[in-house]
Amino acid sequence: MSRYRLLGIVTLVILIFDQATKLYIDSRFALYESVTVLENFFHITYVRNKGAAFGILADSSFRIPFFIAVASLAALGILWYLRSLRDDQKLLHFALALIFSGAIGNLIDRIRLGEVIDFVDVHWFQHHWPAFNVADSAICVGVALLLVDMWVEERQKEKL
Repeated sequence: MSRYRLLGIVTLVILIFDQATKLYIDSRFALYESVTVLENFFHITYVRNKGAAFGILADSSFRIPFFIAVASLAALGILWYLRSLRDDQKLLHFALALIFSGAIGNLIDRIRLGEVIDFVDVHWFQHHWPAFNVADSAICVGVALLLVDMWVEERQKEKL
């Protein structure tokens, strides 16, 4: 499968899942409403994040143009970088597709709403990780796979 076909398929699947879950949460939950899935571990909690990860820059007057520019540049950078990869770097192709689709998913929210809908609330009793969404998950998994790919590439170079 070509790198751009993989990018298209992954992006389509992630965007549909990301936007569908956000639309569902927005239409069925009141802001800050929370439903327990696993007691003291996992809730679905509807929040909106005006900032980046952990609410960074949430109160900044330039946040919307800044986040739109950063996501757009990241997406363009990934498209440019994909051209230079070897055909056998499938894990890296997949990792970049996940990061790309997550960036686009949150970009859609920022353009449409000026903020991002988050709802996955993971916690240990009262110790909460900041809420996140499908796009955030795709970015995190993509970065983790990117790191694995870098480690594997380095190990292969050491063997030569």
